[in-house]
Amino acid sequence: MKKLLLLLLAILFIAVPPLSAHVIQYELDKMSSNTVFWKYMLIGVQHIIPQGFDHILFITCVFFLNPNLKKVILQASMFTLAHSITLGLAMYGIIKPPANIIEPLIALSIVFLAIENIVSNKVRPWRLIMVFLFGMVHGMGFAGALSQLGMPQYAFGIALISFNVGVEIGQLSIIMLLYFFISAPFSKMSLYRKRIVIPVSSVIALVAAYWTVQRIFFT
Repeated sequence: MKKLLLLLLAILFIAVPPLSAHVIQYELDKMSSNTVFWKYMLIGVQHIIPQGFDHILFITCVFFLNPNLKKVILQASMFTLAHSITLGLAMYGIIKPPANIIEPLIALSIVFLAIENIVSNKVRPWRLIMVFLFGMVHGMGFAGALSQLGMPQYAFGIALISFNVGVEIGQLSIIMLLYFFISAPFSKMSLYRKRIVIPVSSVIALVAAYWTVQRIFFT
């Protein structure tokens, strides 16, 4: 088990590029409103799968504290509501979050959730508040991606909504994959927490801590 964790940790550190996870390149053309909706929804999905490795780890942390699907979806819904608020505020120019602060905070939010998974074995009420606050931070990160991408002025609202829809589809896809491949077959095992939740959360905490340092001092 220790050798497996060391191998997984090494793979993650090698695989993670020393760049912000919020970079999307897309060539904007004049599109119909219907095309805008589908294009930006796809971009939202891609921002989670496969581009948003940090967001995938965040959702994984949300999932692992308690694999009960209803509780996970409740937390994910709080996260979605929060990031939708700050994403909208940022894209409409009401707030202007600096990327050099937001990106380290996103990584740090993953560290906090991973550590909580290690020290706690149930979802407490304040967990929802924490997920909501972290969701607001992640929404500012999403805004950084859309700012680089650009938005069609004639369909600004449609693009913003469809991007959010795509992000939510990506998040729910991660949750369902974790549920069917990890929770459903293994969560009833007596050693589920000791053999799966704590080791995986420990690796995630280390990777996110590395990101935090990297984003503060080297980007």
